[in-house]
Amino acid sequence: MPRATSERFSTAHRPSAKRNASKTHGESSSSSVRNPIFNTERFGQHILKNPSIAQEIVEKANLRPTDKVLEVGPGTGNLTVRILEKAKHCTAVEMDPRMAAELTKRVQGKPEQRRLEIIIGDFVKAELPYFDVCISNTPYQISSPLVFRLLSHRPLFRVAILMFQREFAMRLVAQPGSALWSRLSANVQLYAKVDHVMNVGKNNFRPPPNVESSVVRLVPLDPPPPVRFEEFDGLTRIIFSRRNKTVHASFQAKGVAEMLEKNWRTWCAERNQVIADVRMKQKIEDILDETGYKESRAAKMDLNDILKLLSSFHDSGIHFA
Repeated sequence: MPRATSERFSTAHRPSAKRNASKTHGESSSSSVRNPIFNTERFGQHILKNPSIAQEIVEKANLRPTDKVLEVGPGTGNLTVRILEKAKHCTAVEMDPRMAAELTKRVQGKPEQRRLEIIIGDFVKAELPYFDVCISNTPYQISSPLVFRLLSHRPLFRVAILMFQREFAMRLVAQPGSALWSRLSANVQLYAKVDHVMNVGKNNFRPPPNVESSVVRLVPLDPPPPVRFEEFDGLTRIIFSRRNKTVHASFQAKGVAEMLEKNWRTWCAERNQVIADVRMKQKIEDILDETGYKESRAAKMDLNDILKLLSSFHDSGIHFA
């Protein structure tokens, strides 16, 4: 994720960072209906079988003839072949070698074959090429890792069209004050604009998952805010641990003050500052009083509230990572 900078935390944009650097579809599906070709449940995959849905997903990406596309979890290629109709090149990352072989056969001997590269392996660990657009019928077990891997990728891509389990998708687009506003919502929306695109019923897949699915559009903020992700995530981890409790109560949780004191001592040592005795709990109280967030609740705090609170802690030399 973006590294720490000396700038004040803000969502204000700076010059573009875009080119400066150069299938959550159910709980591990216990459905009695199995894929007649492959046991896809092993990889958490459910093959999208409805051609009209596949076409609509690809159209939502507004692909250009010059685009290089990254597809995650292509399966047998129902989205891939439509991507290749519109884009210059597609790199497909597939965990299951049998599906990769099936996809290879599907384009073999056709002009599209030269414009398709298949990477067999774990998307989370794979070395990713440059891409303009990402399209994914996401395997359920990598939903969160996929989102944050994409947001940390440089150079920035233009847009991602991603299908997830509906509950996960709704958490991505949730707003402050809503029932689904969470640490995930805040962490993702700090770095990207996320919109709900469409719902996809379970009967559009083979085998049908246990839950409904939704497609979201994710557009990374360009440039990204000058906030170190580990710091922001460290704060949201604390305040969203009990999202309906006060921020003060969250900081009173066991181990929080001790962790912050340890980080503070490390911060002082790195700057050759004399480490005096510190009453960390009182220091936290003072910051919460000064910022006015002592009685606030994470469930109703927006991104600017969280950024202001983080900045105040940093001004006092207190860090979360």
